[in-house]
Amino acid sequence: MAAKYKRILLKLSGEALAGENKTGFDEETCLKIAKQVKQLADDGVQVGVVTGGGNFWRGRSSENIDRTKADQIGMLATVMNCIYVSEIFRSAGMKTSILTPFECGSMTKVFSKDRANKYFEKGMVVFFAGGTGHPYFSTDTTTVLRAVEIEADIILLAKSIDGVYDSDPAVNPEAKKFDEIAIDDIINKRLGVIDLAAAVLAMENHMPMMIFGLEEKDSIINTVQGVTQGTLVTL
Repeated sequence: MAAKYKRILLKLSGEALAGENKTGFDEETCLKIAKQVKQLADDGVQVGVVTGGGNFWRGRSSENIDRTKADQIGMLATVMNCIYVSEIFRSAGMKTSILTPFECGSMTKVFSKDRANKYFEKGMVVFFAGGTGHPYFSTDTTTVLRAVEIEADIILLAKSIDGVYDSDPAVNPEAKKFDEIAIDDIINKRLGVIDLAAAVLAMENHMPMMIFGLEEKDSIINTVQGVTQGTLVTL
């Protein structure tokens, strides 16, 4: 089946990269992701990737660290994640590049839309690390911001849960999953799928999202082909 989208931005949570380990990296999980992205890249889909940093750092839960400093540590955690996942992707036969909003020596290049487009045209998977470069913005907001900047067709949010529910299915066994939901409903009902700033940015810039379970077999490929069991967030 042909890919439904030409350019996508894939968001991977840090927890997803850790697999059952809950911290650090689970190489088997990352290899499964790499194989799916490789198939998409071979089919001509341009793939951008944002990772969270939660497998290394959850600094917001600490009252002993300044919020700005905690967020800076989180930004660096996403850089570490992107370097690792980028290498896993390369081992699977892909060309990659890592862009950050600040200098990281020779490890990354500084983000610009023109640079990202140049790498996409070369068939590279482009990683967007380091968040927005500023505190008080989550990787959800980074994901939407980069998707808007690079004019992605859709954001794919790969999560441990398989879609958007009207309540927490871990608490409420009667929770209802939505096949589709308007983004203003996510905002108004405070469903907690993504943070408020990211949701508003997506709504204002007409950026659709698909939220799906990463653990489902071939879930990334299926989502790009439009046959996912996840939830489409409409505008």
